[in-house]
Order: sequence, then structure tokens, then C-alpha cells
Amino acid sequence: MPNMEIHLFGQVGYLTTDPRNIESMLSTRFDDWGMGSRRAGLLPLLGEGIFTQDGHAWKHSRELLRRQFVRINFKDLSTFDRQVDDLIDRLSLADGVVDLQPAFFRFTLATTTALIFGEQGSTLKDKDHEEFATSFDYASMISAVRLRLADLEWAYKPKAFRRACDTVKAYASHHVKEALVNVGNAEEQPLAESQALIRDLHNELKDPDLVRDQLVHVLIAGRDTTACLMSWTIVVALRLYPQLPINVRFALNTTLLPVGGGPDGESPVLIRRGAGVGYSVYHMHRQKSLYGDDADEFRPERWEGSELSRIGWGFMPFHGGPRTCLGSKWGLCTLE
Repeated sequence: MPNMEIHLFGQVGYLTTDPRNIESMLSTRFDDWGMGSRRAGLLPLLGEGIFTQDGHAWKHSRELLRRQFVRINFKDLSTFDRQVDDLIDRLSLADGVVDLQPAFFRFTLATTTALIFGEQGSTLKDKDHEEFATSFDYASMISAVRLRLADLEWAYKPKAFRRACDTVKAYASHHVKEALVNVGNAEEQPLAESQALIRDLHNELKDPDLVRDQLVHVLIAGRDTTACLMSWTIVVALRLYPQLPINVRFALNTTLLPVGGGPDGESPVLIRRGAGVGYSVYHMHRQKSLYGDDADEFRPERWEGSELSRIGWGFMPFHGGPRTCLGSKWGLCTLE
């Protein structure tokens, strides 16, 4: 069934895999939907930014980062020769079957930190970079668990998680302070690309902590998207394993889903303010009604010709609507 109503602890929620409903939430009726409890689950790690904001604050952050990703998308990728060499060396030393995804995540973390923090020229030591990478991985994992707890996120905030979040923020803050000191000397020596990025954000936000938060959002957007893209493009494809397999939105106003009601499931569904609607891109990408009886199979030929020419919102490799992934072009560029 593409649409389900769920009753849990006296509350009503919904789950959909229908492209028409997903398009309505993410695009047509975008302003009717918000992040809800996701904000509290992500805030300790990410702070204020596109993944924790709605409304005007989100629009402002989105525009700030969009301009920076334009800079990133067309950057000379020879900057990352060292990271590419490190990845090749690491894989060449492995024996037997190799799980590529951890290596890709480490690679994209290195390239993205080099891009936005300029870590190659930093005064930090190797152990500081390693501690940051370990803390970022751990804090990201715990944040994913907290998202699933929804309004109960407060029940899972271990000390190790708080320490990891502090480490990530201290690392980012170090680079912000370093860049802002160098801004004063820009007339004598041109700013590095990453420091120009930090300068531009600081000119808009006027607050080093908010600049730090925006950089962490860029980091997670660029790193996770690219690593998943590299892994899943090689193994199966983004259709079978989308980089954001399931998500949720909460109604900011009483609104409608276009389909899912009535005896035949083709009538609108009233969604009351505060209700949550989960949507699974993973399951939508495997629907036989969209992709045929072999929907679970890896068959690249399905994309040839006109078979899927009208797939529209039935294929969402990088999310959709105003919140379309900012790191998509960066990920594709890195993959090339």
C-alpha cells in the first residue's frame, strides 16, 4: 500500500510512498510542512542551519549556503590530489573483500574539511584532525538515533555524544577564528578559498558561532551525499539505495495530502496541524507500479528509451523541492 495511517500512543501519523503526496509535501504545499522534532534531535551537533530551521531562518541559511556551493561546484579539484592518493594507498593495502563505504566516508570527510576549513594549512596537529573525524562520525551516528526517537530525543544524550559534539564545534570554531585573523591581512596575501568562504559568512551573520554552525551544515551536506553517491553508484545505484531513504515532515497548518483517502485511495486526506507524515523514498523507488515487476533488480537498461520518461517525482536521488540537496552537484563533481 502506498499510503498508511498509523495509530500510536493515542496519536495519528501517516506514511506514504506515493509520488503525488511526496511532491505535495516537498514542493506544492511546501509552506504547510516543517521539521518538527527533527530540530531538537540534530541541534546539539549541527546548531543553527538548513537542517534545523524552518521559515525565514531556513530561507536565509539556504541562500547563504547556495552561494557558497556555487563556488564549490566549479572549483579546481586538483586541490584534492593528496586525499585521492591517500584513498588509493589505503585501498591498495587491503586484502580480500573490501568494504568501500568506510573508506569513501573518510575520503569525503577529508576533501570536504580541506575545502571548507582549509585544514592543510591549519596550525592543528594530525591528532586533532583524527579526533575531529572520529568525533564527527560518532556524533552523526547518535544524531541519527535521536531523530528516530522524535519527541523523546531528550532521553538519549550520552556524555560521549556531548563530548563529541563539543569536539566538532571546537574544531570548526578554531578554523573560523584563524580565518578571521587572516582577513585583516588579506591585502598583503590573498585569502585561501576556505577563508574567503568564512569571511563571506561572517560578513552576513556577524557571529562566529553562527558561522561555525553553517560550516558544520556544509560539512555534513557535502560529506554524506558524496560518500553515499560513491558507494551506491558502484554497488547498485541511487534508485535502489537512495542517500536519504526515509524522512518525515510535520504539518505546520491543517492541510491536505492529494491522495490516500476514500475507498479507492484516490481522494484527498485531511492532515491536522501537528501530525507527522513519514515518506519512504527507498520503498517508492522499489514500487512495481512505478518501475515494473522487476523493480527490485539492478537493470540500468530501464533508463534507456522512454520507459521512465514520465517518472517525475517517482525518482528522488537528491531529495526534491526547495530543500533539494545543496551538495548534489558537488558530489557528482567529486565522483567524476
